[in-house]
Amino acid sequence: MEDSRSGTDARLGQVVYAERLYVTWYWWPLPLLAALILAAELHGGVGGVRAWLPYVLLVPLTAALIFQTGRARIAVEEGALRVGDGRLPLEFVSEVEAFGPAEKRRVLGPQLDPAARVLHRGWVGPVLRVRHTDPADPTPYWLFSTRNPEQLAEILRTRAG
Repeated sequence: MEDSRSGTDARLGQVVYAERLYVTWYWWPLPLLAALILAAELHGGVGGVRAWLPYVLLVPLTAALIFQTGRARIAVEEGALRVGDGRLPLEFVSEVEAFGPAEKRRVLGPQLDPAARVLHRGWVGPVLRVRHTDPADPTPYWLFSTRNPEQLAEILRTRAG
C-alpha cells in the first residue's frame, strides 16, 4: 500500500512529492491475533466487566499502535524536504544518494553515523541519504526509507539550491 504523488513547484508552496509509509497489510493479523489471545486470557471465562473490557481495550489499542507506526510522511513541499516531523529547506540539500534493499544493511549498520537523523521502516526496502549544509542542523545527513528513491532523489537534485 503506497500513497505517493508528484505535483508542480515546491517553491510556490505546492506539493511536488508526497508519500506515506503505511504498514503493509500482512503485518496487521499477527499483532491483532496476539491482542485477541491476551484479551481471552484476561477474560478467563469470568462474567461482568472482565468479560468484555480486555477486548474493548486491547484490540483497538493494538490497531492504533500499528496505524501510528505507519504514519510516517515524506514530502517535498513549500521549498523544503519533510521527513516525519523534520523539515530541511531545499537550499541546504547538497548530496543525495539512493540505496537499494541489499545496500540498506550496510548503510544502516557499520556505515551509520550515530548523529544522523534516521527514519527507518523495515517493511520498506530502499533508503535515501541526504547530506546537507544547514548550519542550524547538527546532524551530518538524513537517512530515511522511501519506496521511490530514484524519483525522490531526482526531485531533490533538480530543486536543491
